[in-house]
Amino acid sequence: MSTLTARRVPTARLTQHILEDASRGAGEPVVFVHGNVSSSAFWQDAMLALPERYRPIAVDLRGFGGTDPLPVDATRGLSDYADDLMALLEALHVERAHFVGWSMGGGVVLQHMRDRPAMVRSVTLVNPVSPYGFGGTKGVDGRLNSPDGAGSGGGTANPDFVRLLAEGDRGEESPLSPRRVLALCYVKPPLRPEREDEYVESMLSTRLGDDHYPGDSRPCETWPGTAPGTRGVLNCLAPTHFRLDDLHTALAGLTAKPPVTWVRGEDDVIVSDTSLFDLAHLGSIGAVPGWDGTPAQPMIAQTRHVLALYARVGGRVREVTVPGAGHAVHVERPQEFGEALLKTLAEGV
Repeated sequence: MSTLTARRVPTARLTQHILEDASRGAGEPVVFVHGNVSSSAFWQDAMLALPERYRPIAVDLRGFGGTDPLPVDATRGLSDYADDLMALLEALHVERAHFVGWSMGGGVVLQHMRDRPAMVRSVTLVNPVSPYGFGGTKGVDGRLNSPDGAGSGGGTANPDFVRLLAEGDRGEESPLSPRRVLALCYVKPPLRPEREDEYVESMLSTRLGDDHYPGDSRPCETWPGTAPGTRGVLNCLAPTHFRLDDLHTALAGLTAKPPVTWVRGEDDVIVSDTSLFDLAHLGSIGAVPGWDGTPAQPMIAQTRHVLALYARVGGRVREVTVPGAGHAVHVERPQEFGEALLKTLAEGV
């Protein structure tokens, strides 16, 4: 029976914590990359469900789980994370792999594919962040609402959620406690995951501050009055720093293009065209004062647009919508997720 073990791997950039099945060293590597305010712990069941021919590896990104909490240079978008991933693969002597990315991790995987396409056998995305970042854009092509990126970055985090993370809150009295955010936003209610306590501990492993989560910010005159800084997690997702406009052109010349499967929960409230984490949408429903009509970010439409451009240059793209599922489809609906993943792995180049 498959079992997962944890270890810390020294690399050329930092020491990274991974989960793996060490007994499958000869299998095809499948690399799992988690999302924001989480860690590799969220991938355990998906890893254990893989057939023996595959070698599952899940990494903690810098500042999460057991990986070194090096500062995040947000001016590089998600490239710090993507370069860390490359360093890990080199340390593990992995030349080519399948990649699975959830939420922010989906953006990391796409950045890695854009920068090093020859290393990618296939890509499976689970409710990935928009290729135009999180917040501050409009239209399917990710046009900035304001040149300074207003409405995105470190200043958009809910301060009470950050405070409760810092306090190590494991209860659910506050709707903004990690446990309640997990139950209300990561999965669709009324589901309560069997590994809930482990997932809460995973969320609490998030390093906090200007260099980590949520990052620094700066005031601006444009509504909602906050613009991205240059450090930390939410700023590396700001559209002024992270954009994958050229994903299709970067891979156009590749003879064997990796297949991409996009698995999304139909009822996701985090990555959505009406995201409850997007200040523009919150303003439109009266939850953030002073809304000036700034449109909500069409996150789903933007991802569909960028993947359609990839398809036009010969990439194989499949969108799998899971009705009744939220943000963590791999946790909520493991069978549907597993079927989509296995089909993608079988099609890998």
